[in-house]
Amino acid sequence: MNYLAIDRDRLLRARLAVLIVFAMNGANFAAFASRIPEVKTTLGLSAGQLGITLLGLSVGSLIGLPASGWVTHRFGAARSVQFGLLMMILGGAVIAVGVDGVQSRALVMAGLFVSGLGIGVWDVAMNLEGAGVERLLGVTVMPWFHAAFSGGTVLSALLGAGLSAARVPVWAHLVGVFGLAGIVCWWAVASFLPRAVEEQSDDEEQETASSFSPAQAWLEPRTLLIGLMTLVAAFTEGTANDWVAVAMVEGYDLPHWAGILGFATFLSFMTIGRIGGARLLDRHGRVPVLRFLFGLGLLGSLLVVFGGPLLAFVGAAVWGLGASLGFPVGMSAAADDPRRAAARMSVVSTIGYLAFLGGPPLLGLLGDHVGVLRSLLVVGVMLVIAFAVVPAAREPEEAPAAADAPAG
Repeated sequence: MNYLAIDRDRLLRARLAVLIVFAMNGANFAAFASRIPEVKTTLGLSAGQLGITLLGLSVGSLIGLPASGWVTHRFGAARSVQFGLLMMILGGAVIAVGVDGVQSRALVMAGLFVSGLGIGVWDVAMNLEGAGVERLLGVTVMPWFHAAFSGGTVLSALLGAGLSAARVPVWAHLVGVFGLAGIVCWWAVASFLPRAVEEQSDDEEQETASSFSPAQAWLEPRTLLIGLMTLVAAFTEGTANDWVAVAMVEGYDLPHWAGILGFATFLSFMTIGRIGGARLLDRHGRVPVLRFLFGLGLLGSLLVVFGGPLLAFVGAAVWGLGASLGFPVGMSAAADDPRRAAARMSVVSTIGYLAFLGGPPLLGLLGDHVGVLRSLLVVGVMLVIAFAVVPAAREPEEAPAAADAPAG
């Protein structure tokens, strides 16, 4: 099927559909994340126990991500999104029963695991569709898709704050948001690109992809350094997602709704950073922009920990800006050479997502000893590491000639 067979109106409808699916994915994620402080209180969990419980979501996602390759190849992006959505709805129902029904930590963890499986498949499928739309449009639109995800998390977190203040039960919140997302996404994916377009690639790309494996990419120093940078970026973002609300509630004795507003502040400014970040990257290059943003992340995390109740909200905003571009730039850097992008991105994604696996329990266990608020200082330590490896993400035209030499 020729790319030109897809008219522009069809492409614009597909672009809108992808924006909607990204936004709904973010809304579903934030619906649960915004109520984490209440889940912790309702189930009577310590910080360490909460961290282990949240591990269910991370493990499910890490299983869903590699499985998504087979699922999307077999069923296409649209049906894969629908499958992921159904898994999230099922997991959300189990979480709701576990929190407000039988108050079972094991049941909540099981629901998070099922939701994580759905997130993994849904995430890869919507990015696959977004890449296809971007390729056919011939303009960079992927950052806007990720901004739509962040925007969905912001609105959902604000809704969570309002529902928490109104004492709406967690189960009603999750059922309402997940149900709405299901209806909207089921409608949106009807405008996805035809599968023949999704799967089209030229013979040269297929030959190159088959000759360069992920095993070879694991031996490339630059790829591993980009993976380490991406891991730090994911840890910086994921820590705020899981712990900022809890840290504000427990560290500064704020009500639950105020902690959720801190979480929403972080998400709002991360969204702003993603919307405006593409222009900064084009103008100044990856290395100086990332160093500046990682510096903001360090400053913001310190303000949250030491700034007091008011400056903590300023810190959440600065932290959000600092966390906005690290992960997407890591993905772009891994794909600088399109002939080897698939293998390198698989390595960088695997390393990066380890942060989501190890981050929640690490912060939780540390929080048991020093308090959740003080445990956030780990973010600053990780960002210092990121400063050292940022040059690995330099654009090819900026890289020294030696960087292009094969390793070994």
